[in-house]
Amino acid sequence: MVGKPYRPLPLLQRLKTMVIGGARNIFDPALFHNISLIAIFAWVGLGADGLSSSCYGPEEAYLALGTHVYLSLFVALATGITVIVISISYSQIIELFPTGGGGYLVASKLLSPATGMVSGCALIIDYVLTITISIASGADAIFSFLPPGWIHLRLAFAVFFVAVLTILNMRGVKESVIPLVPVFMVFILMHAFFILYALGTHVPELPQLAASAKSEIQRSQAELGFLGMVFLVLKAYSMGAGTFTGIEAVSNGLPILRDPKVKTGKKTMTYMAASLSLVVMGLTVSYLLYRVGHQPGKTLNAVLFETVVRGWGKNAGNTAVLVTLVSEAVLLLVAAQTGFLDGPRVLASMALDRWFPTKYASFSDRLVTQKGIMIMGGAAFAVMLLTKGSVKLLVVFYSINVFITFFLSQLGMVRHWWLVRDEDAHWKKKFATNGLGTILTAFILLSVVVLKFSEGGWITIMITGSLVAVAVLIKRHYLNTAQLLKRLDGLIEVVWHSPGEPLSPGPVQPPAYDRGSGTAVLLVSGFNGLGLHTLLNIFRLLRQSFKNFVFIQVGIVDAGTFKGAEDLERLRLNVKDDLDRYVEFVYKHGYYAEGVACFGTDVVEEIAKAAPGILDRFPDAVFFGGQLVFPNPSIFTGMLHNYTIFAVQRYFYTQGIPIVMMPIRADGGV
Repeated sequence: MVGKPYRPLPLLQRLKTMVIGGARNIFDPALFHNISLIAIFAWVGLGADGLSSSCYGPEEAYLALGTHVYLSLFVALATGITVIVISISYSQIIELFPTGGGGYLVASKLLSPATGMVSGCALIIDYVLTITISIASGADAIFSFLPPGWIHLRLAFAVFFVAVLTILNMRGVKESVIPLVPVFMVFILMHAFFILYALGTHVPELPQLAASAKSEIQRSQAELGFLGMVFLVLKAYSMGAGTFTGIEAVSNGLPILRDPKVKTGKKTMTYMAASLSLVVMGLTVSYLLYRVGHQPGKTLNAVLFETVVRGWGKNAGNTAVLVTLVSEAVLLLVAAQTGFLDGPRVLASMALDRWFPTKYASFSDRLVTQKGIMIMGGAAFAVMLLTKGSVKLLVVFYSINVFITFFLSQLGMVRHWWLVRDEDAHWKKKFATNGLGTILTAFILLSVVVLKFSEGGWITIMITGSLVAVAVLIKRHYLNTAQLLKRLDGLIEVVWHSPGEPLSPGPVQPPAYDRGSGTAVLLVSGFNGLGLHTLLNIFRLLRQSFKNFVFIQVGIVDAGTFKGAEDLERLRLNVKDDLDRYVEFVYKHGYYAEGVACFGTDVVEEIAKAAPGILDRFPDAVFFGGQLVFPNPSIFTGMLHNYTIFAVQRYFYTQGIPIVMMPIRADGGV
């Protein structure tokens, strides 16, 4: 009896390859080098979110000043300093956490796991909103160029683009970033040109402008009072808080960067901080130089660019403005990429820590967190439909969550530098940087919550709070399951007194293959209580039928085992060690045994590929798998556990391959 070789359905496979791409070879020596991002590509993929905020952040701050526009100089300076301070702070986080994790990992390690969970939940909601508001804003900008009669298609376009980016990201990180590079560079070059032109043409007027600024600031102080003027500056500074979103993206996305990751991450952070601070401050000063004001139906940037080109000639001016505004519109769409790159990685990190279902840490055969990408895309799709793509409503939801993460990350770093002050000669400088970051992010968080709470910010807080509650329930279930499995794994101590050492003082003589007896093929997931209980049940119930044993273990490549090329070798050694221990244990009982190691992203697929080869060598083989039986099953039991063995069973039945399920009670009973 020989099973057929595993072959996916040809039509479905061709369709999948055409849309998403073919499977990657996880043992290709150049794999990680090929799929990781150099600094310039990381700047595009992870920096677009931050840079796109210059399309609305400076405008919000400038308009909040009303007639006191010269105070925008203070707002611009404070904004630029804040971007630099937060960026330097996150560069320190990159050094301390070179494997990535960002705000979630920082808060978990430096404050507490529960605090990290809150930070992670806030980030996930923020990344969903990043996708939604970026695409909605981009759709608004694009449809502002199109005939008014097309406006009813705006929501359909936004929803369609969510689907497009979801598919692009399922193809792979680099595949989703490279097509966006030209648009990103056009945005940078055109904005740099307009800002430099605006500043350069006003150089002769600088003395007069300085005198006017001094006079206007004095007028503002006279009208508002010193404290009133300070309050207005702080309010405008807070209203522009959207400018700072996206700065944390590099530290969260560190695993997708080219080695050496820390160096690449810090270089990317430098690109991001320099471009964002210069563009934001340059635009704010340009608003002031041209004294632009709000015009219905136009962004402040559009008003500025049209004012700058006045007198250039109709064709040249209109072309320059159109190219710049189109690049802004498309960059807003591109900014959604940050949510797709970092959101699934935060979700995967939390899944590995059992705050969310472990399946969200799994990879597809393209080595991307496909389930996480689909969750982010699906959530953004739902939010887009529920809000009808209203940027005015979405912008209220936005900004709050990211500053929860900012504040907790900075606070955690402050605590860290204080605790290691005797070990780090430069701790004072680092402590001061993160201390300033803590103060700034705490102020902005408090201001944004107060200013936006009654306008709809409470909805974001409620949704985040609900996600936190779900995470707590999931964690509690996994902890209870771990206690049950701990009792099950107690069998290891009984049969293996010193893990990693032989059961007998000397080497065990391998028994010969018994051709007169059957072969039991056990599907195992490590040297654990579940595998041992399954094996001992075969010994107990079927000792006379099976005296040859083959163990199959699949080394799963997921977000926890693939952060670099060296992780694959570590995974290979761990799987080999587990199989060797099973084989040695069976040798001790006088039976023939061998281990078969497989590696991939899907357990069922790898076992299906290995089965025909095993059946060729052992035609009388019967497959065995252990299945946990929970004493008190609940709704979480089905949602949070993969039940992979049932999927293997279904596939084997279609191929006519015999497989026996061994029920194992999770409380250690047999």
